[in-house]
Amino acid sequence: MSYIKSLYVSALMALMMSPAVGADNGPIKIGILNDQSGPYVAIDGPTSVDAARMAVEDFGGTLLGRKIEVVSADHQNKADIGATIARKWLDVDGVTAIVDVAVSSVAFAVQELARERNKIVIYSGAGSSDLTGKACSPTSVHWTYDTYALTVGTSKALVKNGGDSWFFISSDNAFGKALTRDSSKAVQATGGKVLGEVLHPANSSDFASYILQAQTSGAKVVALANAGEDTKNAVKAGREFGLTAKQQMVGLLTLLPDVHGLGLDTAQGLLVTESFYWDMNDETRAWSKRFFERNKVMPHMVPAGVYGTVMHYLKAIKTAGTTDSAAVMKAMKDTPINDFMTKNGRIREDGRVLRDFYVFRVKSPKESKAPWDYYEKIATIPAEDAARPLAESECPLVKRR
Repeated sequence: MSYIKSLYVSALMALMMSPAVGADNGPIKIGILNDQSGPYVAIDGPTSVDAARMAVEDFGGTLLGRKIEVVSADHQNKADIGATIARKWLDVDGVTAIVDVAVSSVAFAVQELARERNKIVIYSGAGSSDLTGKACSPTSVHWTYDTYALTVGTSKALVKNGGDSWFFISSDNAFGKALTRDSSKAVQATGGKVLGEVLHPANSSDFASYILQAQTSGAKVVALANAGEDTKNAVKAGREFGLTAKQQMVGLLTLLPDVHGLGLDTAQGLLVTESFYWDMNDETRAWSKRFFERNKVMPHMVPAGVYGTVMHYLKAIKTAGTTDSAAVMKAMKDTPINDFMTKNGRIREDGRVLRDFYVFRVKSPKESKAPWDYYEKIATIPAEDAARPLAESECPLVKRR
């Protein structure tokens, strides 16, 4: 019997043989679904699970007289496995909300399940802007970043500063395609040109041919529309082939663990966009110090976003006095988001969280003054510019004005 079929049969047997978890007296369960063992484990995985546990601990561990529990699972970057886990969580295990859901293909599958069951799902690791576009749902929130935010500020800033021709090295999946699409639109809207694109399979190890195509294109900017190990392998190949001597390389989703893994000798000069950096102010440094003591790595925007997600969700349950999805979602949207990561943020009608984003340049080894001192902020993208305008939205929840 296959793994998927076995999981499904187990879920059905449990549903038939066991009484449903009490809606009002069982534990409040939050499920963290992400990559626990694959190419994105260093940027998500166990650290995001621990960020959720930190939030529960800081909240006090109980709510409405019920214990708060965090459960987690590895979706193995496969939509069918992710959907099977989510179905069991929602139908059998009494999970009240699913959080993180790194990898857009899995997120789309989970979004449909959550919509059908009227359950809340909140994304920190998934990136496709279509989650709050044509696939939007009244029970979902896109919390930490999306492909529009990652591209609009960086793309427009580079074009305005002379980087007016682009070539994309893109992961051949939903995330990579959305990232390339959103970045291309921003480049062209600012007067730049897209000279070409090459697709690569996810989890590739050899980027030599892709880098050579980017060099041959003559583009001033080579944009990496991928993530995790793929981004690191592409940056390494770019350095090895001398691409960065004449062309600017941009990591459209390059995170702090990627830079740490590459080392500043290799990553220096790379431009990245994030909604959080650990060394921005006293609040970010204090929380990040606690996170580092537990995980031995500095946090980036995904686990920081998971912490904020869980804390905001729990506060909304307290305000609503129930775990009913409609009441909790209303409280979440009515309450401004204010924590160490986000100031005066809010959840828009399409489910998109509005917050500032930042463009960073990776420092050289000489510029770095301490461990994990990797970024220099070069631009702030205001919240209203970091989200796709509602006038351009394909989300059916958006009221046309």
